[in-house]
Amino acid sequence: MQGFLRVEGLLFYGPPLLLAIGAFAIGWWPLGALFLALTLFLMWFFRDPERTPEGDGLLSPADGTVLRVVDLDGGGMRVDIFMSVVNVHVNRAPVAGTVGGIVYTPGRKAPAGTEEAHRFNENNYFELRDGELTVGTRQIAGILARRIVFWSREGDRVERGQRVGMIKFGSRVEVTLPHGWSPLVRQGDRVRAGATVLAKA
Repeated sequence: MQGFLRVEGLLFYGPPLLLAIGAFAIGWWPLGALFLALTLFLMWFFRDPERTPEGDGLLSPADGTVLRVVDLDGGGMRVDIFMSVVNVHVNRAPVAGTVGGIVYTPGRKAPAGTEEAHRFNENNYFELRDGELTVGTRQIAGILARRIVFWSREGDRVERGQRVGMIKFGSRVEVTLPHGWSPLVRQGDRVRAGATVLAKA
C-alpha cells in the first residue's frame, strides 16, 4: 500500500491483529485492547506518506533529527540524521542517479546516536552517480533496528526523492555531500525524507 502503509510491516502488525480479534471474540477485552494498541502502533510505524521536495538541491534521505554536520578529511561534508521510533522509516534518494557501490557490512547494535554506531554498527552503504556527481548514503542499524532493507540494485536508475529502502525501528542515516556543496541544515534541525533540502551547490 505504497503512499500509506508498507506491506513489509504485515509480519509485524498482522500477528497482534489476529490475537486482538481472537481475544475480543472470547470476551477478553483488556487483552484484546492491548493487542489492538500494539497493532495500531506497528501500523503507524510502517506508514509511508507521499512527499514533495521543498525546493532544488540535495534532499534528506531520512526523517529525523540532524545529529551533526561533519567536515570530512580531504574535503566535503557529511550530514548525520537520527531516526527515532516515531519517525517515518522509509528512506529516499537524495538525488537522481544510477545506483552503485553497494556495500553491506554486518556489525554491532550500538545506540544510533553514538560515534560507536558510525564506526561499528551494521550498515548498508550505496552511491548515486550522475555524471561527475556522486552522493554516498549509509543506512545504519541502531539498538532497536532489526533489519536494513534496500530495494534498489546495482545499475538501477532512481529519481530524486524516490523510495529506496527502510530501516525497521530506531536507526540512523548518513549522507555525504559532494565537494563544493553547502549544507542548509545544522545540528538539531528536524528533516523529512524526500522533502527537506539538505544542501545546494
